[in-house]
Parts: sequence; structure tokens; C-alpha cells
Amino acid sequence: MAIFGSIIKSIIDLKETLTPEGEAVKDQEEVLAGLLKKARDTSFGKHYNFEEILKADNVRKTFSQKVPYFDYNKIDKEWWHRYHEGEENVTWPGKPPYFALSSGTTGKSSKRIPVTDEMVEAIRKAGIKQVSALSNYDLPPDFFEKEIMMLGSSTDLQNEGDHQEGEISGISASNIPFWFRGYYKPGEEIAKIDEWDERVQKIAENAKNWDIGALSGIPSWMELMLKKVIEYHKLDNIHEIWPNLQVYASGGVAFEPYEKSFQALLGKPIQVIDTYLASEGFLALQDRPDTHSMKLITDNGIYFEFVPFKPEYINEDGSITEDAPVILLEDVEEEVDYVLLISTVSGAWRYLIGDTIKFTDKAKNEIRITGRTKFFLNVVGSQLSVNKMNDAVKELEDEFDIRIPEFVVAAKRAEDGEYYHYWYLGSEDSADDLKLAEALDTALKNANKNYKVARSKALKGVKVTTIDPNMFHEWNAVNKKKGGQVKMEKVMNEEKFAEWEKFLQEQKAIS
Repeated sequence: MAIFGSIIKSIIDLKETLTPEGEAVKDQEEVLAGLLKKARDTSFGKHYNFEEILKADNVRKTFSQKVPYFDYNKIDKEWWHRYHEGEENVTWPGKPPYFALSSGTTGKSSKRIPVTDEMVEAIRKAGIKQVSALSNYDLPPDFFEKEIMMLGSSTDLQNEGDHQEGEISGISASNIPFWFRGYYKPGEEIAKIDEWDERVQKIAENAKNWDIGALSGIPSWMELMLKKVIEYHKLDNIHEIWPNLQVYASGGVAFEPYEKSFQALLGKPIQVIDTYLASEGFLALQDRPDTHSMKLITDNGIYFEFVPFKPEYINEDGSITEDAPVILLEDVEEEVDYVLLISTVSGAWRYLIGDTIKFTDKAKNEIRITGRTKFFLNVVGSQLSVNKMNDAVKELEDEFDIRIPEFVVAAKRAEDGEYYHYWYLGSEDSADDLKLAEALDTALKNANKNYKVARSKALKGVKVTTIDPNMFHEWNAVNKKKGGQVKMEKVMNEEKFAEWEKFLQEQKAIS
């Protein structure tokens, strides 16, 4: 019997029993008050008079009235750049020991997002919450003795003067507690390898030495790693080498688009658990089975606000208009798309993280990521959000019995002068592109009335080209990098799309 595993499982069960369920709105009030008190003597806190906001009858409402929205470009230009000029106490007391590099889904240039000691601690606490939530799943005691493969970015952080820089997964992994290091794979030595292909090769070579019970990482890169291990050892599926694999903690993006291709790599079903760790913080986690929704972490150094995701509030660059209304946690509605704003213990204030979410269960504060503000395709009035695109692609998978883990779309004029939506679908399976286009068009018409109207007017049609899914990974390698937190953009403007098609031609993926 797995004695040690039984002890750990008992401790987790007990902790879950003894930890009271907080009142989310009260938690959020306390988090905001704590943030304002901590930062009131910073340059930002003095500029926006946090001291006076704290005296208001309604602190949350006053905060939303007095402090404007910030996206990365705005807060970096006005405030965060001062850290790199030697200033302290800019938007948070002291100077951040880390900056998370995030190229996000657009462009080669990296964002440099402050990560304070308080944020490192908040991420650690959220991780403990995630482990505690495993008590809600039907996992045997010996699961808690197995090793965990955390596939993030390199933990070999770069020293830049008085701070270190790296992706948030690398920063988090470099701060794992000592007691966890025996469970953590691929281990410190391999995790420090910066080159993705080299790191995955080492994982494949060492895979037979590990007893992996759980995986954690972004789906697209996790899938590539599993394929490499299977190929290296000439296996039919990953369970032939890791028979005790039972859990996959997905993160960063919606898992559904990858579900079909991911399942093909398994020998038996595993429990998929969604998590929401962004460069700006650990925002939510799935704490129960039979759902893809995640519970917002409302008591851990992050204050949430929500802006309705409507075309009139979204600028072309994905930022939000100054007059966009803000909704507080207690006033949100289920199944409505919102742009997420956060204020954090790293000194982000009313910060547009770039994600859109919807509440699936308001009482439980459960959400799902529905897309990115920049993945909103509204050329000629089609008003397509990425969750509608994901749903339509899922329908294609089911109808044609194929796997489509990646896609990208753009609206552009064809030689006839008419606008079309051009889709590139990543699939290793064969299907007729014309039939795919017809089915995709039908699915989108049924899912979105604005798209249906656009198709009867300015939007002439849909064109589909299927390509090797590896092209998406290679595009990332050329434009950003492989692995880590890197995510493929789903929507491109015409200029970026021209670069994408030129890349595909150079790779001889298209003629």
C-alpha cells in the first residue's frame, strides 16, 4: 500500500475540510483595500491619491472612477519603464526582483511585467490551492507519490542589473519549495536548458527513468513533447512509458481545441484540470471534476473588474475605450463575455490582461477563458470572438472526424475586390478544403447572427486551406520562440497575414 501517498492524501482532505469557503465579494473588498494601503506611498499611489480613495464610502466604486484603465503599453510608458531607470516605489513598494517576459500572441518584442516577492508568494499559495483541490477528484493514494512533469519555459533566468528576467513559468519553477523538488520533473538541470528542441530531446531521453503521474503546461507544447517521447521510444501512446499518468493541468488557453489530438496520444483517459496562470498572476483554477470551468481566486492578491466585451468598447489594437463601463464581481451575468481587468500585488492597476472570459456559474465564481481582445474579428461587421471560432472548429472535427489543434484566420480582399475570411487549419488528417469551408461557414452562421448578416452583405465567403500543424510551431519559433508561455495568434490583420502566407510559401507548405 502507498503509505506516504495515503498520508499526503489525508492531509489534503483534512486541509480542504478545514479551509472555509470565503465570501468572494468580501474577499475582493479586502484585497483592494490591502493593495491600496500597501501602495499608497508609491509614485502611482500618490498620483492617484490612494489615501483619499481609502477614505471613500465606497472604495471599489471610487477606485474605478479615479484610476483609469491601463494596457501594457500605457502602464509601461507612463510608469513601469521607470524601474529600468533605477527608480523605486513606482507602482509597488521597492523594486521587483523579477520581470516576466511575455511576447503574448503578437509581435517579436517581449513585454517586461514586474513580478514582486508578494506575487511569487501568491502564485505559490494558488499552487497549494490547486493541489488541495485534488481532494475533490477520485485519485488513488499512490497518485500522490508520483512525479509531476512541469513543462514551462527555461528556469535559467537572465540577470539584468538588480533583477532577473524570464517567462513566468520559469520564474515560478525556479522558486518551487525544497520539499517539492523530488517530485518535480524534468528536474533543475534539464529545466535550465533554454533551447526548446534540446530541452525536449533531453526529456525524451530521460522519460523511461521517471514515473510521471501528472503533467502541467500549455496544450500545444505539451502535445509536441508527448509526441517526441512517443517517437523516441517507438511507442503507440504515452501510457506505455508513463502507465501511472492520471492528471493533466492545462493552462494559458482553452483546452478544447486540442482535446481530440491530445487524446490520440493517450492509452487511457486522464483527468484534465484547467488552470489560469498568466504572466501577471495565477488568476483561477478548476477545483472540481465534470467541468472545464475555473474558480476565480478572489482572496490572493488580485482584484478583478470586468468590462462588457462589445465592439463599441474595443479599440482596433485590442485596448478598451476610456468610456467603457466596468462591472463588479457581484453584478456580472452568466454567459456574457467580459474583458478582464486586474489590480495586483505586482503593481498592475486596472490592467487589461488581454483575455476575455465568461462566467459559467456566478454562485461558484466559475469562469472560462473565451478568447483575446485582439482575437476579435470585426472586419465588415462579422463580430467573431475566438470562442465562436473554437466552437465552429470543434464542429468540423466532429463532422469530418479529423483533428484540428491549430488555426488562424484573417479577413482580406480577394482579387475580385470582395472580402473573404481566409482560414488556415492545422491538421494531420485529410479532408476536402471546399467542404470544410462550406461547413465552417454554416457553423459560424448558426453561432453568430452578426456573422450571418455580414455574410449576406460585405463578407463574400470563406476560404479554407489545411496545412501541417507543425507550421504553427515553426512560425512561433521564427517570430517569438518555441515552448513556455508562447501562444499562437488566432486572428491576424492583413499585413501580418501576408507575412504568414509568405512564411508558408518559403516552407513550401502552400504553393
